[in-house]
Amino acid sequence: MVVKLKIFVAILVLFQLNCGSLSKKVVEQSPAAPEGQVSEPVPEASEPLEKATDVAEEPLRAEEPVVVQEKAEPLPPEEAGPHDSPKVGAAQLGLYLPELLQSQGVALLVNQTSMVGNTHLVDTLLSLGVKVSRIFAPEHGFRGSADAGEKVRDGKDLQTGISIVSLYGSRRKPTAEDLKNTDVVVFDVQDVGARFYTYISSMHYVMEACAEQGVRFLVLDRPNPNGHYIDGPILDEDYQSFVGMHPVPVVHGMTVGEYAQMINGEGWLAGGIKCELTVVPCAGYTHATPYELPVPPSPNLPNMRAIYLYPSTCFFEGTVASEGRGTSHQFQVYGHPDYPEGDYTFTPVPMPGARYPKLEGLLCRGYSLADKAPDSIRAEARINLSYLIEFYRNFPDKGNFFLENLFFDKLAGGAELRQQIIAGKTEGEIRQGWQEGLDLFRKKRRKYLLYEDAK
Repeated sequence: MVVKLKIFVAILVLFQLNCGSLSKKVVEQSPAAPEGQVSEPVPEASEPLEKATDVAEEPLRAEEPVVVQEKAEPLPPEEAGPHDSPKVGAAQLGLYLPELLQSQGVALLVNQTSMVGNTHLVDTLLSLGVKVSRIFAPEHGFRGSADAGEKVRDGKDLQTGISIVSLYGSRRKPTAEDLKNTDVVVFDVQDVGARFYTYISSMHYVMEACAEQGVRFLVLDRPNPNGHYIDGPILDEDYQSFVGMHPVPVVHGMTVGEYAQMINGEGWLAGGIKCELTVVPCAGYTHATPYELPVPPSPNLPNMRAIYLYPSTCFFEGTVASEGRGTSHQFQVYGHPDYPEGDYTFTPVPMPGARYPKLEGLLCRGYSLADKAPDSIRAEARINLSYLIEFYRNFPDKGNFFLENLFFDKLAGGAELRQQIIAGKTEGEIRQGWQEGLDLFRKKRRKYLLYEDAK
């Protein structure tokens, strides 16, 4: 199969070289006018990180981002996927492979979700002659097996021998040395569309490093399973951390390619610098298109139910309640040993992806959402605050419900949501306070969309 793929790509590349380089359409952008112990919980994310300070004295400016929009040549069936499923950017080799073949050094920010059909992007590119010089690993590591919040070490990939540089350990941003002899960094990671999911934070820092070092940044886009709605409070920049870096709502309704354009276009990189950005969009995708992820994006989001519930149930990470880590229903159950209500019990235990689960070994009482149909959760198209509000109202020790480190505020992007829950505000009253910010965000977001929006 690899031989067939090589022959196919070779023919394609020769055709493209004879006909000239791929055409690219410039997208105009108007100038802008969590996993730990109870003492330090982290929701598919990490503890806060201070802003980077190593900003170039003379910021490098780049052209506006480029979006590859030329139709790709047909791919072999094993790469194309189901006919009724969107085709991810990585699967459209004809749109980006010629550029990578001409590059002297290609670095990849990838993980276990970076698949082209049944083959990892790293293996695919190596088999086609691309000079992959380095792999950058986000949270959970290159192969996606590390706990949330667990530091990922530098090393070498045993399968390819390529050096792995962790962006989830002692540093979150590539150094000049990391990018030495690199022409382009490729980002191909499946996101789930929640502000506190840290892959977009890693993307921010790599974009920043690329801008400072004059390295191109290429995003191979993937659908956002929660891209059909926008909801939640806008982040207060005083609460910026690695689980919330930008003034966007909890659910932003953008793919990583669209989000990268917003980071660049809004001047959110240090000093307002911009990187040379190219996005290879998905084919056959709109924001209304359901998309079932073929690979779990992290150890504690094992299925679509968990992915759809995550923007709602992740808030329990900032409380004394368990959100289901250490069970087979992560982010689908929640409870506490002292909770007097509920019709479901569970006991968190160490397991892959949750070596030290909150409330380990303790019988927790609460609720299970594991029987809810994923499609029904998706159809709600909103953050469901009732889980959190009702649990708080029935919790016997309200003074100790939110963790002392106020990690909840970092998840929420400010103190207001916690204060509203304590004050007994209803979900409707809380949601009303979000509307002005969400309306302004929708207008800003519109400039960066690559796909038809959900109705």
